[in-house]
Amino acid sequence: MSLSIVILAAGKGSRMKSNKPKVIHDVAGKPMLQHVVDTSKSLNPEQVIVVIGHESEQVIETMQGQNLIFVEQVEQLGTGHAVLQCHDELKPGNDILVLYGDVPLIRLTTLEELIVKGQKDNVVCLLSFDAANPTGYGRIVRDESGNVTAIVEEKDASDDVRKLTESNSGILYIRGSEYGELLSELDADNAQKEYYLTDVVKHAVNKNHNVAAVICGDESEVLGVNNQLQLAEIETIYRRRRAESLMSQGVKIVDPARIDIRAEVIAGQDVVIDVNCVLEGQIELEDGVEIGANCVLKDCKIGRNTKVQPMCIIDQSEIGENNDIGPFARIRPETKTLNKAKIGNFVEVKKSVIGEGSKVNHLTYIGDTEMGTDVNIGAGTITCNYDGAFKHKTIIEDGVFVGSDTQLVAPVRISKNTTIGAGSTITKDTPEGELSFSRAKQVSISGWIRPSKNK
Repeated sequence: MSLSIVILAAGKGSRMKSNKPKVIHDVAGKPMLQHVVDTSKSLNPEQVIVVIGHESEQVIETMQGQNLIFVEQVEQLGTGHAVLQCHDELKPGNDILVLYGDVPLIRLTTLEELIVKGQKDNVVCLLSFDAANPTGYGRIVRDESGNVTAIVEEKDASDDVRKLTESNSGILYIRGSEYGELLSELDADNAQKEYYLTDVVKHAVNKNHNVAAVICGDESEVLGVNNQLQLAEIETIYRRRRAESLMSQGVKIVDPARIDIRAEVIAGQDVVIDVNCVLEGQIELEDGVEIGANCVLKDCKIGRNTKVQPMCIIDQSEIGENNDIGPFARIRPETKTLNKAKIGNFVEVKKSVIGEGSKVNHLTYIGDTEMGTDVNIGAGTITCNYDGAFKHKTIIEDGVFVGSDTQLVAPVRISKNTTIGAGSTITKDTPEGELSFSRAKQVSISGWIRPSKNK
């Protein structure tokens, strides 16, 4: 049976104390709603419908380009009312899975189990959980056969029902053939004058339909976010999950409580990650990679046996095998280092290729540069790639030695085996294998007085 997924994301989230809609606040570097959409699409649904309301333009702009159907709930009249707004968009006969845009930790395997259970002679299937503290949750009431007979809200519950710990998560599967009939019977005959989706259970039971519930084994999967404190708690759980996943693959994480993994990480054997590292985007760490403390990695690949010393930033770049990076190095986008390269402390590299065995050891800026093999760059060297309007390229061929405190003014080519004398400003291409330098004659001025402030 084809599946339609409805994600409820219309709430204002006033307790977030923010101008942004609650569902586009970030968890692990991407909006909460994006987490739910990504999990939804892994179920291969025929359609994903997002119900929006408060600041709907911001939600649409954030989530655009993902083949989502947006339906606006102008009046906030309850969860049942929100799903009813989707009637004209839902494919007739499709089974319906209702999710929540502020419940980002729900696992794919849990939803798969819910759908399979729902498809086994059950018209409605709920996702429930055994709450450590069920206060405030609707309780699941079952008959002797284990079938769900009711969801009882706490304010309406008897003392016996309140003792139950099985609670309603709100996530719900409805068979498509009965969806229309069940939702058409929803009404707002209650104190809040709202249409509750949970009333679907009551109507299904009254029609002698089977109603089942799958108990989610991990309560954190169904935690919602209503304020910044809960958002931080969700972030902590997400980080822990990611760290545990990597450690199960053999990665040594020095302290799982002090790592922030916002990335999809592919890791080889004998990888070590020290404390306080942040990983974002798509990361690949090959065998034997060691990441020092307080590093930030984003959308990068790091080759076998490379050591990244503490306090480094590597962004949208590819680092070769057996490299030594840092400490305090910044590798900016579109940089590629080949094998056995060295990028030392307080070095910044941008949109450049660093050749095999080449060394850029100290206090240097390399930008828009193609560097050959076995090049040595002295401390304080700058490739002057920007003329105020355009970027220009520096070519440094194999075997070049650049003395300290040198400026290479692009566009310029430093030919093979050139030696550049320290303190030079090089503006012209150099001949191969020669010593090139440019220095003014040293002058001492007799009787010169250093400026001083008037007393």
